[in-house]
Amino acid sequence: MSDYFPPPPPEQPQPEHRAPVGASPPSPWAAPAAPPGKRTGLIVTLAVGGGLVVAGAMVALVYTLMDSVSDSIALPPERSDAPYSEPYDEEPYEEEPYEEEPMEPVAPGPPAKGDVTVTKCTRDSLIGWPHADLKIVNRSGSPAAYIVSITFVDADGTVVSDGIATTEEVAPGASVKVRAQGSGEVAAGTKCRIAEVDRHAL
Repeated sequence: MSDYFPPPPPEQPQPEHRAPVGASPPSPWAAPAAPPGKRTGLIVTLAVGGGLVVAGAMVALVYTLMDSVSDSIALPPERSDAPYSEPYDEEPYEEEPYEEEPMEPVAPGPPAKGDVTVTKCTRDSLIGWPHADLKIVNRSGSPAAYIVSITFVDADGTVVSDGIATTEEVAPGASVKVRAQGSGEVAAGTKCRIAEVDRHAL
């Protein structure tokens, strides 16, 4: 057998990283450039570390705010041991005297009810509503106005309806005719009665 071995393959030339155009040539004393893979890992590590620092700062800030808010909540005051003091004396309230409103003047003379006479008490033949025709004579010595209330009663004396008649100014000794109209249907034979007469001097 032969002791001859084939020679080893020649070394392949490594590609050189040329500097960009216009850039200064690298210094022979500068540290070798870090591989791209190591630089990316460094950036990721710094980003994660910065995020953790910011998150920790936010948690500390929230905790501080919550602590300050809880301290600012007012607690109910403690029971005081000070002796009880009597309330101050209020000034007595003086109620003003009640003044009644002046009533309308009543015309002097005989009772007003005697000034009114029922001249006709009837029931409408179509709708059955009652009405009373009245004659009013002013027997007082001054002009007056009248308000006359009439009640309509059935044969048993039960009030089944009512009505009101009013006048304007009636001179002393003068007379007027008015009608008091009832409401609602009533039975035949219903009677009219003078309930109240108000005579007001003018």
